[in-house]
Amino acid sequence: MDTYSLPKGSLLGGILLIAGCCIGAGMLGLPTLSAQAGFHPSLLMFVLCWLFMTATGLLLLEVNLWYSGEVNVITMAGKTLGRAGQAVAWFVFLFLFYCLMVAYIAASGSLIVEFIENFQGLHISHAVGCLVFTVIFGVILYLGIGALDWFNRALMIGLVVTYVCLVVMGASHVKGELLDYHDWSAVTKVIPVALISFGYHNLVPSLTTYFHRDARSLKKAIVIGSAIPLIIYVVWEWLILGIVPLSGFEQALDKGEIATEALKNAVGVSWILDVAQAFAFFAIVTSFIGVALSFVDFLADGLKIKKTTRGKIFLTLLVLGPPLVCALIYPTIFLKALNIAGGFGAVILFGILPALMVWKGRYVQDLGFPELVPGGKVVLALILAFSLWVITLQLI
Repeated sequence: MDTYSLPKGSLLGGILLIAGCCIGAGMLGLPTLSAQAGFHPSLLMFVLCWLFMTATGLLLLEVNLWYSGEVNVITMAGKTLGRAGQAVAWFVFLFLFYCLMVAYIAASGSLIVEFIENFQGLHISHAVGCLVFTVIFGVILYLGIGALDWFNRALMIGLVVTYVCLVVMGASHVKGELLDYHDWSAVTKVIPVALISFGYHNLVPSLTTYFHRDARSLKKAIVIGSAIPLIIYVVWEWLILGIVPLSGFEQALDKGEIATEALKNAVGVSWILDVAQAFAFFAIVTSFIGVALSFVDFLADGLKIKKTTRGKIFLTLLVLGPPLVCALIYPTIFLKALNIAGGFGAVILFGILPALMVWKGRYVQDLGFPELVPGGKVVLALILAFSLWVITLQLI
């Protein structure tokens, strides 16, 4: 059946898809990695990273609209930058998604350990927690998108409810003096995890089909859909940095712990701890489901593996096996994995490559399509310069 025989998607639906793709486990790393810089410097970096990721998302959309049908990032890189560009896109895509999977499994293992200890009184190791999480969600992943869809809806409801509860009831615990702290020399530490927290770019080809290639609606969906997480992150940052002292974040950073662990150690109110733990679980699992599902589809397409019973088992093991081993070896890797994913993977795949593809199409191939991001070569050069700066910071 022709894709465009289906009804055109709604603007609200596209906005929510993008917002939902962004909001997730990155929130759990934002406060811990930005605490040393402070509230106000972090806000500046949030806005800068949002502008960067919005611009690169529109660049990716511009390239996507050049070609008919639903083409992914790998195909677009091949058509514009040749085999070398396609090879880089392949490698970085695998690198980025495996980093994210490692982060999610490591953090989820810790949450499983705490849950069993709190409700069953049993002590299990972090390795067992990781294994339990991976087996449970490996089965759900094997069952496919039908089972994941309904499960994800329930998790998203839980995510929204626990977030609202934390903000509304935790607001009274915020201390203004904690928000006044700032250290501009530490501001660059915020950038990698902020970039990964605004990641939705892998949705662009699907959204192009969803909106029947309507560029105006797609631009609105990208700008508004990515602005919603910006607002949510600012409120989240205000809440956590206003409750937890800097020393609490320093301990969490040393242990590679998520932000809700720092909140748990700083607040003695039991209901806040329970809600925070539930929120952390929902945030990680909703992110995990989206990444894992798209990763399975990516590998199935790229490796030409049919989704038979044997094929799905192999794909599930390929997606979950290597990250599980890494999480077992390095149990405190959550924050490091997010940093690496944002500072290298997201910057290259969703920053450098879109800018280079647009440069090639506009100024070398002279395709003559409408420009979705104004500013010409100057803006493209700024995007490339910012990307290289972030990578250099990570290397240093």
